[in-house]
Amino acid sequence: MSEKNELLTTNRKALTINLDEAKYGTFAEIGAGQEVARIFFQAGGASRTVAKTISAYDMAFSDAIYGKAARYVSEERLALMLNHEYQLLLERLAHTRGDRSTFFVFANTVATKGYKGNEAHGWLGVRFQSEPGGAPSEVVLHVRMWDKENVLQQDALGIAGTNLIYAAFYYRDDPERFIQSLVDNLGVQRLEVDMLKFSGPAFTSVDNRLMSLHLVQFGLTNAVMFGPEGQVLQPAEVLYRRAVLVERGSFQPVNHVNVDMLNCATAQFVQEPAVKGKEVVVIMEITMNNLLSAGTLDPKDFLSRVDLLGELGFTAMISNYSEYYRLTSYFRRYTKEMIGVTLGISNLLEVFNEKYYEHLEGGILESFGRMFRQAVKLYIYPMRQETYDRYLQSSGGTSAGSSPTHAFSSDVLITAKNVQVAPHLRNLYAHLLENHYLDCIAGFDRDVLSIFSRDVLRRIQERDPLWETMVPAKVASAIKARKLFGYAEPVVAAAS
Repeated sequence: MSEKNELLTTNRKALTINLDEAKYGTFAEIGAGQEVARIFFQAGGASRTVAKTISAYDMAFSDAIYGKAARYVSEERLALMLNHEYQLLLERLAHTRGDRSTFFVFANTVATKGYKGNEAHGWLGVRFQSEPGGAPSEVVLHVRMWDKENVLQQDALGIAGTNLIYAAFYYRDDPERFIQSLVDNLGVQRLEVDMLKFSGPAFTSVDNRLMSLHLVQFGLTNAVMFGPEGQVLQPAEVLYRRAVLVERGSFQPVNHVNVDMLNCATAQFVQEPAVKGKEVVVIMEITMNNLLSAGTLDPKDFLSRVDLLGELGFTAMISNYSEYYRLTSYFRRYTKEMIGVTLGISNLLEVFNEKYYEHLEGGILESFGRMFRQAVKLYIYPMRQETYDRYLQSSGGTSAGSSPTHAFSSDVLITAKNVQVAPHLRNLYAHLLENHYLDCIAGFDRDVLSIFSRDVLRRIQERDPLWETMVPAKVASAIKARKLFGYAEPVVAAAS
């Protein structure tokens, strides 16, 4: 074997597998040619590895072999392929070589860029035995190919498939290296991996949510999503042709303000003329910057946040999109329907902070042009006056060129209508407000406005029971039961 840090060529990976006497299996590929099998044949010694290759392109043939699926390029179709070919492999070969072989099936179903300009993407999977006669394990992933030419996309697919098979055999005990190796000899410029799932006895200690987080951390994709049950979701399938409402936050932990903000924004969003009657997906989003705010990634902290969002039935998303215009552009890849973003006053002021757009030739105007094109609206949650003043003071009063407005009483709320931005941006702000690119959130709970995640977290760690009143009951119960965020039972003084 090579040294740990040596980058193996694609040919070397295929040859290593071909020369491993135990590895024996089937390659089933639909949509881009038999690109992975070709690499194994070209490497030499493939007769020791390849039991069969198949490419059932015609839909009638494909349906006759694997059964019908709603879509041909889908996880459902991939599962049908893996199931059929793996069972066939065992039926025909287990009695002759099952005692000395670790059988595997590699399958993919892919759409490369066609004459109709369709999206270049696909599903890849490998099902394999860790030991002869053992129960199978499986890795499934979804990829997007960014090369402009069809032949280059096919090449990328062949390399990615080879990387996946090699990683399943030789990197399965090192999941982080497994993930990074998926783009060996490719790079993220050519291939994106936006969904990854491990299952089976070889991966009993693997948490798929954490592995998905590593996809973002290592740059293989820009965003990953999780369902309320903690299941890994494929973003395109969640977002496709749906109206989207998103709330960004730290959710450390999720509290009454987070829930009230999203509930109020949802009530307004579904009444929008462009949204009525449409399917809507509601998302709680955390940025990688927020997860890395302490300097390093804390897996337990990350899983705690996602778990608690799931407790409340929310879909969670992790992204590396610091700027909101990049986030809305990401959603635009999958849907033409309306996009809503709900945020508080402090985040609104950050949106109007020009320092974040210095890298854009058109500055803040370019960022707004990107963000507000094609039906995007911001729903602004209010802030108490005293909190607003403290925020401005902590930021030097320069976050958006504003200064404390002490003329207001402490009972007055700062909303999208009376917040102050830098003088030279006020006409721009007025334009956005008057044309309803920005709207005030209505129907909010005034009693929860003083709650902040960092305050809740501090109280949990200081054993101050008041924190329980600041979060939903389900969240409080989960934090106490699982001892999340440093929770410990309050110290009770002994009776004298």
